[in-house]
Amino acid sequence: MRWLAHWLGRGGADAEPLRAARWIVVDCESSGLDPDRDRLLSIGAVAVQGGRIHHAASFSAMLRQPAASDSANILLHGIGAQAQLGGRDPAEAMADFARFADGGRLAAFHAPFDRALLARADPSWKRRWLDLAQLAPALYPKLAASRKSLDGWLEAFAIGHPARHDALADAYATAQLLLVLLAEADRQGLQDVRDLHGAERGRRWLG
Repeated sequence: MRWLAHWLGRGGADAEPLRAARWIVVDCESSGLDPDRDRLLSIGAVAVQGGRIHHAASFSAMLRQPAASDSANILLHGIGAQAQLGGRDPAEAMADFARFADGGRLAAFHAPFDRALLARADPSWKRRWLDLAQLAPALYPKLAASRKSLDGWLEAFAIGHPARHDALADAYATAQLLLVLLAEADRQGLQDVRDLHGAERGRRWLG
């Protein structure tokens, strides 16, 4: 794994040691499952650094919507019509999120989904992401066949999650998964951020 991570991660990737890196673990709730069409409803994020979650460093915002999403979508994430219509100004929320995430490295489970939603909300907001949906099977290939979803990986490591589909709660659970993966990456000899992105890309490349 380490040789592949190094080979795929070279070419200007950051060599910051894993323990020193500050990760911003993000989860977004949306009005549907198509990030190119559906609307960003809420953002939750927590910071991870030095092998622990920084509970005081978190971000949560509900974005004001021009119209509420349909009832089936509301049942999924629990964000009611009144909460959607009375949320924060989207531009202000995105600016606050950018300030919170400044200097951190973004991570999410199925990161392309969150990245696309955020880019549609603010086209100027483009950052590099670590996708835990690719990293987890790269580090734990024996679990990959039976663990496809975030719920599956949380169950694999006995990570409790009583408030699924709440953006901040999902971000916190995903942050716990990231801690497990960082510990395993260290055990396998991955030393820096470049190695971690290399492992992630190696999984995508190998299919």
